[in-house]
This record gives sequence, structure tokens and C-alpha cells, in this order.
Amino acid sequence: MHQDNKGLVSPVEQESPADSKVVSITEAARINNVTRQAIYVAIKQKKLKATKDFARWTIHLDDLDEYRKNKYSRTKSMYNGEILFDQKKGFYSVNQTAKLLNVPAQKIYYATRVGLLKAHRKGAAWVIHIEDIKGYQDNYLNRKPKVG
Repeated sequence: MHQDNKGLVSPVEQESPADSKVVSITEAARINNVTRQAIYVAIKQKKLKATKDFARWTIHLDDLDEYRKNKYSRTKSMYNGEILFDQKKGFYSVNQTAKLLNVPAQKIYYATRVGLLKAHRKGAAWVIHIEDIKGYQDNYLNRKPKVG
């Protein structure tokens, strides 16, 4: 960088924000599609690395990417060392089941509560097997009303 005789850096040679590898909390929130508060909480819980320069937090883009990769996701939930909602093995959550059947999640909760859809409790989660989902779909969702 070249300084003029007043010690100022030429604007042409200043690093532009596009070249920068650090972002503010506001920019990190926009990138992650969350609130500023969510980013701030992640920093305070030491889930997201950040540095404080004077009164402003800055987050390195590599740290933001790492945070995104390791962020909690219900689909990664474990119970007794196994993934709870392993779709390869046919196990789905209530929300995944609702999305699969294109119905509201409350309809799935109701169906499990009244016994129309079999579900198993594992820790704090309800797990539904694909065979039970197919049975519920065939016996209740796709059933033709009786004409009488």
C-alpha cells in the first residue's frame, strides 16, 4: 500500500469488502438466513468463532462455514449411538412424515395419539417407520369414502 505525505492510504489500494475474509454479525446473519441475535448467541456459546475489534464483532468466513457444517440439525439426532431418523433404514420424524404425506404435522401427531399411525418414542422424539407410514396412507389418507 502506498501512503501519501499525509499518511493516508490511497482509496484504490484499500481492501474492498468483497476481498475481505471477515464479516460482521449482521452480514453473518444475512449469509446464514438467521437473526443477528442467533449469531450473537452462537458466539457467546462458543459455537461460532469470532473476534471483537473495539466494539464490533468480526467473523472469519471459514469459521462461519465451519459453524454451518456443524450446526445442530434434528436430522442428525442420535439415540443410543444410532441416528434417530435414518431414512435409509426407513425411520422418519413426525415432520418428515408430514412432509412426505403432504399433510400438517398436527395431523400426524393426532394419528399417532389415537392409534391410526404407529410411532415409537426414542428419548424425546417420535420415530415412525416407513411401513407404518405406508399403512396409514393406504388405510386412512387414500381411503375412498363409502357411498351409502
